[in-house]
Amino acid sequence: MTKYLYIEGASGISGDMTVAALLNMGAAKEKMEKALRSLNSDEFHYHIEHKNSYSIAGLDFAVHHHEDAPHEEHYHEHHHEHEHHHHDHEHEHEHEHHHEHEHHHHQHRHLNDVIAIIDSADMSDKAKTLAKKIFDIVAVAEAKAHGVKKEEVHFHEVGAIDSIVDIISAAVLIDDLRIENCIVCGLTEGEGTIMCQHGELPVPVPAVFNIAQAEGIVLRSSAVKGEMVTPTGIAIAAAIKTHDRLPAQYKILKSGIGLGKRDFGKANFLRIMLIEDVSDDDQMWVVESNIDDSTPEELGFAMEQIFSAGAFDVHFEPCYMKKCRPAYMLRAITNGAALAKVEDAVFRHTSTIGLRKYMVDRSCMERKIVKVKLQNGEVKVKISTYKDIIRCQPEYESVKELALKSGASFHEIFTAAQQKAESKEYYE
Repeated sequence: MTKYLYIEGASGISGDMTVAALLNMGAAKEKMEKALRSLNSDEFHYHIEHKNSYSIAGLDFAVHHHEDAPHEEHYHEHHHEHEHHHHDHEHEHEHEHHHEHEHHHHQHRHLNDVIAIIDSADMSDKAKTLAKKIFDIVAVAEAKAHGVKKEEVHFHEVGAIDSIVDIISAAVLIDDLRIENCIVCGLTEGEGTIMCQHGELPVPVPAVFNIAQAEGIVLRSSAVKGEMVTPTGIAIAAAIKTHDRLPAQYKILKSGIGLGKRDFGKANFLRIMLIEDVSDDDQMWVVESNIDDSTPEELGFAMEQIFSAGAFDVHFEPCYMKKCRPAYMLRAITNGAALAKVEDAVFRHTSTIGLRKYMVDRSCMERKIVKVKLQNGEVKVKISTYKDIIRCQPEYESVKELALKSGASFHEIFTAAQQKAESKEYYE
């Protein structure tokens, strides 16, 4: 059964909320601490603390600039709110301080500067790749917003050390979970405007707007005044999203709650879950894809691999695609138990970049395999029944094997076996 990381996003998303939710779910805090210590930076320290938001318990991850108030990511660093309104603080409180070198946190960084910081961190190669992907998503969005190349973007906010901490932490924790699939059905955003150094901007702010558009992230509107989705938060979601729909049925294996720092007049939290698809394994599915750039040999091999993945049937139909190009439509029939493996086989062994899948109902005759004795040996026969309909079909491989062994013709053995079965001269 397939496992997914599910980012709910009912109260939006930010970098610090994501880190807190992953920690709360049980991702390895020690790996995150090791990576952050390796930065050898005096620009920040951070707190991990259990708190409540309007009676909802969760974890708070707060990055502090030196001795400043805790950071919460906003579109621009000149717009800060820090109170946990209606939060009941518990006593469990962890601190990590970094005060080893001269202060840098007011400097602006470019993408290459951020990549160098990530490369120097003590974290896995996979986590580094993910962290760079997240920053690249933000860089592209900021570049589009300001009309410059992504290499020229000054990360006055996202390149600040607090966001580097958020993104590196999230990448390490996600890598620790070893989950290949992530569901993001949508993120709830506020409305109105916010003030920043560029003046008054509408919500969603340009970087969030650009990421949602480029990465296909669904935004849900709400009546909340203010910014609920931050650039770092949506970039993390976009970087790991593989699916945009929940399974028809799923079981929750783990969950984590990360608290937001803004007061929206109601509980402000991000919930992340580890879920397992428990959809009906017997439910039948049809998987389809139009293919115009695979060779016949590739398609033949693909059919074999799709069958091996668990498909009940696979076939190709000639069709015409864009610009009247001759092509083939691949259609596979499978059940819920093998659906994920069949999808993987289609993507892995054909040139397609997309497929369609839909549930179908199937009516089947009852079937059983019996054996009949012939003069030259025995043959397996499939007997299918529905009401008063009875069909007897000798199995090809069994007929072939006896034909090769005895020297009799395929037709002779097939006919004799079918007649025996129709006369009910068989045994199971």
